[in-house]
Amino acid sequence: MEELKVKNAVIGKQFKTCDNYEKFIEIVKKKKIKVVVVESGEKINIEKYLYFDVLWPNSSNIISDNVLNNNSLVCKLVYKNFSMLFTGDIEEMAERKIMEEYKNLNILESNVLKVGHHGSKTSSIQEFLNRVKPQIALIGVGKNNTFGHPSDNVLERLKAIGVKIYRTDVMGEITINVTNKSRIRIEKFIK
Repeated sequence: MEELKVKNAVIGKQFKTCDNYEKFIEIVKKKKIKVVVVESGEKINIEKYLYFDVLWPNSSNIISDNVLNNNSLVCKLVYKNFSMLFTGDIEEMAERKIMEEYKNLNILESNVLKVGHHGSKTSSIQEFLNRVKPQIALIGVGKNNTFGHPSDNVLERLKAIGVKIYRTDVMGEITINVTNKSRIRIEKFIK
């Protein structure tokens, strides 16, 4: 936000402050950026066939363990027959609460999954992956990171269900193009 021109920022409801959030507020005030705070049950309309369903956080069901990660903004982007689930930094505890909240709905089912918490061993449990049923998984992770992300267990779970995996540490930035007929084309920065 310091380098880009940003008109609007959408964030999940915050339940704890941190240095990054304080810096975010400072930049927002300085650059006069409009901030929209959302939580589960809300919809963000972008244009006629494009919107986000906000699935998490839920202020009536706050997770107190690792509050910043487990109450990350989780939303599903929908464009016609294409969908992508953005999971922030949620961990197993949040995945289970989200599955419980939407247990009778197939709202989690998505073509693409942005894997939670950089593919950490604390995320992407089998039951959650089974509910999402992704064809493609994106893992945003730094090369040679000290956390050991992504976890070998997460990679194995994704491979076991036939998911194509794209990682920023190996492929650089990743662009997804979706046609009007919902065909998905992935472009990698590093060939």
